[in-house]
Amino acid sequence: MAVRRVLKMGEPCLLEAAEPVTEFDTPALHTLIEDMRDTMHAQHGAGLAAPQIGTGLQVVIFSVANNPRYPDAEPVPETVLINPVLTVLAQEQEDGWEGCLSIPGMRGLVPRYTHLRYRGYDQYGRQLDRVAAGFHARVVQHEVDHLLGVLYPMRIRDLRYFGYTEVLFPHLQATMSDD
Repeated sequence: MAVRRVLKMGEPCLLEAAEPVTEFDTPALHTLIEDMRDTMHAQHGAGLAAPQIGTGLQVVIFSVANNPRYPDAEPVPETVLINPVLTVLAQEQEDGWEGCLSIPGMRGLVPRYTHLRYRGYDQYGRQLDRVAAGFHARVVQHEVDHLLGVLYPMRIRDLRYFGYTEVLFPHLQATMSDD
């Protein structure tokens, strides 16, 4: 379909809560998802939320398989998740480096829950119900945060661990970019 412009931190709609999707399996929803998929792949992202391309709906996509930016990450299944609900399954959190297509060139150390359940719908209105751990859980939380108007720097506990990718990881700059 189309690669869309990714909004950058500072644009007001990235700080707004997204609205639930009320109609499934529509041409408009399928076009949105295809545009999101094309945009995510063009940017080598692990995920993308509809607000990042200017659409204030509760739609996220994510997928990681053989991504050079995440060479050590376990695969994350290609998923369309609409109107998500997260349930934390363990209070344990783990710090991990995150980036974002809306905050290009930067990384931050972000605490995330290590185990969770996510429920919602696919674009056809079929229910999704999965358990995720590790990197998969991190990706889901990052993308769902976008639907709440939360960007990852808002979750960083110590700003000494927030900076430009090329400075923080000079040895990896050829492979690491943004989510």
